[in-house]
Amino acid sequence: MAHNSVKVLIVDDSAIVRKILSAELRRHRGIEIVGTAPDPYVARNKIVALNPDVLTLDVEMPRMDGITFLRTLMKHHPMPVIVLSSLTPEGGRTAIEALEAGAVEVMCKPGGAYTVGDVCTALVEKIKAASQARIPGRGMGIADLGLETPLDSPPPPPSAPAKPPKRPSVVETSNKIFAIGASTGGVQALARILSSLPANAPGTLVVQHMPAHFTTSLAKRLDGECSVQVKEAENGDHVVTGRVLIAPGGLHMLLGRSGSSYYVILKDGPPVCRQKPSVEVLFNSVAKYAGANAAGAILTGMGDDGARGLLNMRQAGAHTLAQDEQSCVVFGMPKEAIACGAAEDVVPLDKIADRLIRFIKADARVPVA
Repeated sequence: MAHNSVKVLIVDDSAIVRKILSAELRRHRGIEIVGTAPDPYVARNKIVALNPDVLTLDVEMPRMDGITFLRTLMKHHPMPVIVLSSLTPEGGRTAIEALEAGAVEVMCKPGGAYTVGDVCTALVEKIKAASQARIPGRGMGIADLGLETPLDSPPPPPSAPAKPPKRPSVVETSNKIFAIGASTGGVQALARILSSLPANAPGTLVVQHMPAHFTTSLAKRLDGECSVQVKEAENGDHVVTGRVLIAPGGLHMLLGRSGSSYYVILKDGPPVCRQKPSVEVLFNSVAKYAGANAAGAILTGMGDDGARGLLNMRQAGAHTLAQDEQSCVVFGMPKEAIACGAAEDVVPLDKIADRLIRFIKADARVPVA
């Protein structure tokens, strides 16, 4: 096995899943399966013994659930973790919990429309990207995982959710539009940006690479954390002040225009830049119908989805931003956007919301608190 191969440990309570994933992933160059584990206790010992680069983790396991294990792992031995979850509403909620607990990516398990081959092909790409991810505290040392630390200790109780802020009583059509694209690491980045926007921010369109149900749960979670309203987009939804529309997993989202009003169009079709929803599709439509009335931001993620679309937005007069390398989990999509000249500015994550707000403050027709 080549020295530069990514060492992977598969954690899943199903022997069949462990066998299938191991066999499929071994077929790909650059991936080394160093071991498998049926539960977090066995996984803990194998992490110490084998020092894998990336962990794939089931979230529904006996003896200890995957989320509890993930929280403990990220506390004592931070490392890249890709969570495999079922394609159900409950699986979507769990997936968002996993990302908040420190996972770099969530994926659907094989089943239904997601075949073993499709899942494993995508998983290989995500494993390679995850191996390069920026993980706070990564490299603390294997001993810090601590065999004496009881993994079955309960996680700290979650803090009480803040009461959702009041929505604007009058819904106004957006004059300005924000368009944001993200992939690996994007859930945390979106939470930082959207929670910093004022309640009367312009209508905002978001593509986050995620399967169906996962985006539903993401929108609900963000809605409770933000002053703006956040919802999963429905076909024909109007783009209005104080609302964020997130593209549903498995469908492309485009901007449309009727007179002075904007709305969204959801459509099926082949993946673009290997993604559905695709940032490229959204950005191209924003360039066409919003032009200089738009601002776009491309965030952390692997690949090049959205780079050319952001360039089209810039050429149409839009203000364009790329997240900087230091604050990205994976510096792929922003890097490609910067390389092709699409980004007018390169900005740290904690400054992106401020830059978007500054853009709209220049327009007196859209007062911002």
